[in-house]
Amino acid sequence: MSRFKRRQSNQVPGLNLASMPDLIFTVLFFFMIVTHMRDVDPKVRYMVPQGTQLEKEVGKSGLVYVFIGKPVDAQGRIIADETRIQMGNRYVTVDQIGEEIAKERARMSEDDRQRLTVSIRADRDTEMGIINDVKQALRRAGALNINYSAERKDELRVKK
Repeated sequence: MSRFKRRQSNQVPGLNLASMPDLIFTVLFFFMIVTHMRDVDPKVRYMVPQGTQLEKEVGKSGLVYVFIGKPVDAQGRIIADETRIQMGNRYVTVDQIGEEIAKERARMSEDDRQRLTVSIRADRDTEMGIINDVKQALRRAGALNINYSAERKDELRVKK
């Protein structure tokens, strides 16, 4: 009766994967652009103190971080009770701070050397004597611009 017969194909048509590499590289480039890479991994535990009048430093070049707190291992557990000072990715003593500042200055451009700022991120339970010793060592090294990291004090949590 009918002259034309339909072909009955039970196979699933193949999936076109021609654009898959383009999609993968686009996603890869996206993550490469938006990912922030840390320069320094803190090896000390610190909880910054709270403050009420804070200013945020945004994109400041010539910034050197000094972490002060109790040393921790890779999992974040405190491994010793004494307070340690970290600059870059290694522990330093107060006497070595001047050498580390000189190394950081050598890596910077001339403009960044003029704007060198040291950011102290100290634990809130750190003795003020240690912070004062670090400040004196920075002063002897010629790093006179110092800021202290803190978190904003939440007015709702203030106990009366």
